[in-house]
Amino acid sequence: MYRTMDGEEIFIIDAHIALWDASKENQLNVHGQQFIDCFYDYQTSLSPQEFWWDKEDFLKYSEDRLIKDVFHKGYADMAIFQPVLLKEFYKNGFGDIENSQKLTQTYPNRLICNDTFDPRHGKRGLEELEKSNERYSLKGVKLYTADWYGDSKGYKLSDDSTYRYLEKCQELGIKNIHIHKGPTITPLNRDAFDVADVDDAATSFPELNFIVEHLGLPRLEDFCWIATQEKNVYGGLSVAMPFIYARPRYFAEIMGELLFWLDEDRIIFGSDYAIWEPGWLIEKFMEFELPEDIKQETGAELNLDVKKKILAGNAARLYDIDIEAQKGKINNDRLAQEMNLSSV
Repeated sequence: MYRTMDGEEIFIIDAHIALWDASKENQLNVHGQQFIDCFYDYQTSLSPQEFWWDKEDFLKYSEDRLIKDVFHKGYADMAIFQPVLLKEFYKNGFGDIENSQKLTQTYPNRLICNDTFDPRHGKRGLEELEKSNERYSLKGVKLYTADWYGDSKGYKLSDDSTYRYLEKCQELGIKNIHIHKGPTITPLNRDAFDVADVDDAATSFPELNFIVEHLGLPRLEDFCWIATQEKNVYGGLSVAMPFIYARPRYFAEIMGELLFWLDEDRIIFGSDYAIWEPGWLIEKFMEFELPEDIKQETGAELNLDVKKKILAGNAARLYDIDIEAQKGKINNDRLAQEMNLSSV
């Protein structure tokens, strides 16, 4: 938890983390190298230098490091894995779903592991989604519409094939659909990250929640115009968060727009670990205040109550987490005991 100057403990849910393997041994081709290089460039461009990782560590990191960075150092009480396949770039895939699930089972009160699907996998993919749900009782999936598959360099949420998968999610009770809609990542296709297809899917599936990760940046205006109409569309702050350091005025403008067009109940914190560590992002967010001119123009407020919703309350509602009850569950769980031992 994050403790304020007044001693209040703020519950934190980091709703966007990953455990990946971009090692040389796992890279299938030059695209695997290009992809992780782009991630690393984002880290060194937007993070304080003291939080830059060694490049080799960045390619593949341990479960122990993730636990220390996200929970011990990073203030998080809970975190959600958002995996990515990228099987055309990496032999065993980029997001390590199997080990993420194992870690989730090791720390069941702390971690949630979403799965993923690709509608181009057809019947086989639907069957795999059903099996995964039977095994893990999934609460969400992470979609990567710009992923490559054979000769295809992306798909849309509005495709008939995607609708079949969204219908399956609705049938299975998988209600949280996280979609990567953000900046271009080499060598992926920029157009495949466009947010326009979110509008169609959100209208067609009102019982599902569509969490647009990265806010559609740099298409923030498009995202906001969609989200103000579609009340089941949410904004995930991962990728936007590091601008609180690199471009604080820009970050203030982003927050002002979100609070004007959406509302404080549909904005969700995510660090995008391991591109960025959550600790410094949370510290700067807790200290951050909107400039007066933005507050006056947008009517936006970013007070402590709003920050608490963004840092945990909104994600908790989507994932049926009772924060007060959860505090009791984690008070002396395995991770709490490990943290107490490490501080001795």
